[in-house]
Amino acid sequence: MQETVNAVDAFGAVLSAGASFGESVEAPFVTYDVVCHDADGNEKWREVFRNVVTTAGKTDALDKYLKGSGYTAAWYLGLKAAGTAVVGDTMASHSGWTEITAYVASTRPAITWGTTSGGSNTASVAGAFMVSDSTKSGTAGTLYSAGDFTGGSKSVSSGDTLTVTPTQSFS
Repeated sequence: MQETVNAVDAFGAVLSAGASFGESVEAPFVTYDVVCHDADGNEKWREVFRNVVTTAGKTDALDKYLKGSGYTAAWYLGLKAAGTAVVGDTMASHSGWTEITAYVASTRPAITWGTTSGGSNTASVAGAFMVSDSTKSGTAGTLYSAGDFTGGSKSVSSGDTLTVTPTQSFS
């Protein structure tokens, strides 16, 4: 009697891509450092808060950075009245809040970004939301972000200086 053995090597691999694979990267967010000084230069109050990045802002960032179409570097800051900013807000439709326009400049102040380092970039201007249009009370442009004070509304008196330092970062 003779015994026969057949050697068979088998290899199988399965790759399944789905929701369990991948990494989520947040859109660049803005942290606002807001300081109010009185007419004599004394600090009255300070608040640091993180913004909401709107859907329109995320779409704009993807289209301009990754897709590479219609790029513009013009961004402006404005002052936001009481109410909550939400991800679905746009400049044409943000029913939860209004823009405050009673400041000296005739237009929203432009953001002049500094040098990016370590994934962050900082600028010093007055405001509390970031938009691609300079027209106060305007409904055009992309609303990238809007931030809310964490401690509620803050009082700003005539003669006070309000300074907002936005820092844009990736997490």
